[in-house]
Parts: sequence; C-alpha cells; structure tokens
Amino acid sequence: MKDESGDGQSGRTRTDTVETPTNNMAEKESLIPLHGGYRKLKSFQVAQLAYDVTVRFCEKYIDYKSRTRDQMVQAARSGVQNIAEGSQASGTSKKTELKLTNVARASLEELRLDYEDFLRQRGLAIYPPNHPALMRFKAKRCATLEQVRAWVAEEHGRARTATDRQGRTTKTSVKVGERPCESVPKPEELVANAALSLLNLACYLLDRQIAAQAEAFEKEGGFTERLYRVRSQRRNP
Repeated sequence: MKDESGDGQSGRTRTDTVETPTNNMAEKESLIPLHGGYRKLKSFQVAQLAYDVTVRFCEKYIDYKSRTRDQMVQAARSGVQNIAEGSQASGTSKKTELKLTNVARASLEELRLDYEDFLRQRGLAIYPPNHPALMRFKAKRCATLEQVRAWVAEEHGRARTATDRQGRTTKTSVKVGERPCESVPKPEELVANAALSLLNLACYLLDRQIAAQAEAFEKEGGFTERLYRVRSQRRNP
C-alpha cells in the first residue's frame, strides 16, 4: 500500500507503508518514516532565536568591516539550517541526519566562543548560570527578539536607577566626566549573556538529540536496512 499524504502543519511527509502481521495484528513499517518536523523541535526554536539575537547584536556592536561579524552570523545561521536539513534528510538517511545535527552543534559551539571572546576582550562580565539577571531572563522564557530586547531594557533600567514612591533617584548620580557605576551593565553585556544562555540551552538540547539519534541508528539501522525489511515483508506477506 502506498500513502503519499502529507502533514501540512508539521511539514512531515509519510510515504510507502507495508503491513506486516505480528501476533495476529497488522504492524506497519514505513519505507520513508515521518520526517521534517523540525519547527516543533525545541532545539530549532532556541537556535533560531539565538540567530535573530546574533544578527541584531552584530549590527549594533561589531564593526561591519570585521570578519568576526560575518563569522558570527554565519555560525548562527548554520546552527539553524543544519537542524532543519538534518530533520528533513532523516526520511532517507539517518546517517545524514546525525551528521548534520552534529554540524549544527559544532556551529553553535563556535558562536558561543565568539560571544565569550567578545565579553572577555572588552572586560565585560560573563554571568554564571545563577546570576540574578540570567535567572530573570530564563524565567521570562523569551521566544522572540522583541522579548529579549524588552528584557535588556528592563535589566538596564533596573540597575541604572532605583526610584522611591515619589520618583526620586535613590542611587548616587554620576557626574559629567565620571565613569558610570560599575554595577550598571552595558547593553551589549546583557545581550551577549542572554545569547550565551540561549546557546547553552541549544547545545544541551542538541547533545541529547544527537545521543538519541545515535542510539536509534544503532538499534534500527538506516535506509538500506529498512528497505531490506520492507522488501522482505512484501515478498513474504
């Protein structure tokens, strides 16, 4: 039996199924299994947000003549694209899926190092996971660039001014010519640390994804093994 129906919402495709009787019940094994549902993957969603943040970050804080600018944007894009391509290719090649997912993981690791270099070379702080600002960022569960920008503005305002009920500033004002208080983080410091938080999560999710793909490939084999099983079932119904 051949089924060429598609799932329009998830982007998944299903083709060529064969029924195999086992324990008086009909089991189906697809020659080309469900694949391509990458938009529902949390790793894809987080990597895509990190890509959007990186594009904006590089536009504002990296010299347009710098090679680092292009490298960071390309690494972010590579992370997103390879997750998608791996998911789409999984229908006919689990090996390709595993390879492309690993490429995505490597690209995001490269991007993570670029953000760390940016902060270190400019004497800006790299926040630990339990930093109060990062804890608030994680609690917001930002899903869009606009939400990340709103968090940055909120944190910058929180650190820069604290007003009482009458609206009077309770912190010591910074005079003209003086350096701002060290406790006030620069916007680029906040954005870079937010990006690092997203990348840490994306890398963690991809590590789990790669492990699951490797285990499935080891147990079930790839397209060649599946093709052999399907053909054998058709010859011996």
